[in-house]
This record gives sequence, structure tokens and C-alpha cells, in this order.
Amino acid sequence: MIDLYFWRTDNGHKARQGLEESGCDYSIKLVNLQNKEQFDPAFLKISPGHKIPALVDSDGPSGALTLCESGAILKYVAEKADNGLYPTDPARRVVVDQWLFYGSATFTTLAQQFGFFHLRCPEEVPIAKSYYANVMRDMFATLDKRLAETEFVAGEHSVADIALYADVHIYGPEEIGWADYPNLKRWHDTLEARPAVQKAWGPHYAAGSVSCVPRSGVRALRGA
Repeated sequence: MIDLYFWRTDNGHKARQGLEESGCDYSIKLVNLQNKEQFDPAFLKISPGHKIPALVDSDGPSGALTLCESGAILKYVAEKADNGLYPTDPARRVVVDQWLFYGSATFTTLAQQFGFFHLRCPEEVPIAKSYYANVMRDMFATLDKRLAETEFVAGEHSVADIALYADVHIYGPEEIGWADYPNLKRWHDTLEARPAVQKAWGPHYAAGSVSCVPRSGVRALRGA
């Protein structure tokens, strides 16, 4: 059984989406970042860097396994499920790795900076807002160009798409817009229609409590 330590952030949703696509049995353990539950001593034993998502698999390859970092979680879950989302063929795998690492590192890091300066910063910093808006448009353009050539970022649907979907979903519809990125919108809408994606972005259950993220995602996630 897998326990996913989760909150409503971009990286949290990546891990949940990967688990939903995998078909693995899992339960959600909410870690409320707004209440600073990530600093609870019990959670720090699981995630010493006090970050979510974190995963605990009681049935890991060599017994109980604890894992942090959304990209590593996506790879692990896909390999455990053997569902093709992380290919075994070396030629396909290196392409998936390229876009997985781009989504998990470059894209998410810069998108979070955009989100901070545009949505959460307590004071106006015009030069930062302008800089990160241009960075986001450039990253959207990069993905749009890639998706003009292929249905999914690594050719076939893979963990790379999951790694990129969250921040595109959060910031694309309302903050950046689709007008200049028709291929990216087509890709986003294709993924959004998948049952696993709809469930991953739906209600979050833990300890009998439920909280929901609206369809657009961004308003609820701004404070996450």
C-alpha cells in the first residue's frame, strides 16, 4: 500500500496524477502547508527537507520505501506499475528523461517564481513580474513548438507529460492564455479529459476530511 503525503500544490498534483494513471492502490495523507504541518517532527522523518509530495510504499522492492521529489515519485510509480509511462527502451527513455527533468526542475521552478511575484508577493516588484512573465511565455512557446511535432511531449503519453501538466494547467487558462499556443492548448485539453487527471485534480480525502480544488485550479493554488 502506498501513502502519498500531499497538499494542493503543483508538485503535489503531479504525484497524485502519476498514481491515478498507474492504477496503484494509495491513500492520501494531507500535509497542510498553510498550517505548517510540514514541520511536524513525524513528517520530517519522512521528508527531512520538509517538502511535499512524499511517498511511503510499504511494499517497495526491498521492503518499506520512502521517497521524495515529484520527478522521482513519477518514475518510481510508473516503473512499479509497468504501465509504459516510463519506457524501458533506452532510446525512448532518454527523450522522456529530457522532458521529465525539464518539467520537474526548470519549468516548475520558474513557474513558481512567476506565481510568487504575480500572485502572492506582498509588494509590487515590477521588474520581477516582467521578467518571469517573459520567462513563462518563452517556456510556453517552447512547449507549443515541440507539440506542433508530436502529440505528447516525448512522443507517447508518459511521465514527462504529467511533470509538465500541473503548472501549465495552473497558469495557462487565466494567467498566460492560449492565444499564442494552440498546440499547447490541444495537449492540455487532451490531458485534462483523461479520467485519471480529472480524479487527481478532484476532491482530496484524508482522515475523513475533504477539500476541493476548482476546475481552473489557480485561485485555490495561489496560496499553496
